[in-house]
Amino acid sequence: MDKHLDKTDGQFENPLVWPLFEVLQETNQEWKVHTLSSHLIEKGLLAQLDESPDKDLFKRNFLIMNALYQLQTELYPEQWLQVEAMSIQLFSVAETEGSTQAINTTHPLREYYLEWTNYQVEEDEVKRLLNEFWSNYRRYLGGSSAISSMDRIQALKLFGLSESTTAKDIRKQWRKLAMKHHPDRATGNADKFRVMCEAWNVLR
Repeated sequence: MDKHLDKTDGQFENPLVWPLFEVLQETNQEWKVHTLSSHLIEKGLLAQLDESPDKDLFKRNFLIMNALYQLQTELYPEQWLQVEAMSIQLFSVAETEGSTQAINTTHPLREYYLEWTNYQVEEDEVKRLLNEFWSNYRRYLGGSSAISSMDRIQALKLFGLSESTTAKDIRKQWRKLAMKHHPDRATGNADKFRVMCEAWNVLR
């Protein structure tokens, strides 16, 4: 796999980040990986990934944990996302005030799930898989045909970026805008979020 596709570069933007954020934001409960998986399956956002039941379970768990660790980074320090296989919960700033919560970037599980080579497939297969997830998520969000006809120049303009902007800066701006406009945030706007998702789909 390409050496740039590592846990720090974040080239593979996991689309499960956003539906997981919605689930965690709208409920104040503690989740487990398998209950999150069932919830995403019910929403039609997570399908069978392998004919082997054991491999299917592994791949679903990997994608969810990868998305949770990505989301943890995006939310910190405004919110604390506790990520443990049997204890996943989102806490507000007020709930964690006075605590010493911090992201342990060297935690073995975090390192494992943020390294795409551990998904045990080739780079092209990961890209194909995530493209399918993005397509499903766009259908889930809805949108207009006008948005779907967006080109790269229009997408960059929406992101407030120039044509010479690097891929790394585009990803950085996408995460910033997605967090700002996600409808489950105080600054959120569902319509703007859909447009930003479409722009990212063009640029990614």
